[in-house]
Amino acid sequence: MAKVKLKTKKSAAKRFKITGTGKVKRRHACASHLLSKKTSKRKRRLRKAALITGGERKCILKILPL
Repeated sequence: MAKVKLKTKKSAAKRFKITGTGKVKRRHACASHLLSKKTSKRKRRLRKAALITGGERKCILKILPL
């Protein structure tokens, strides 16, 4: 029986990146619209990437086979 390749979930591939050490990076929510009511400090923090840890990380790594 032939070995079946795992397919990447394209929706997840667009949202998450895996770092060289295996951590999962994501973007912050609430950074795309209605920005005038948010403070400069808050918008600056939202620009930076966040890391995903724990059980969520395991689920994401399953749907992004490398």
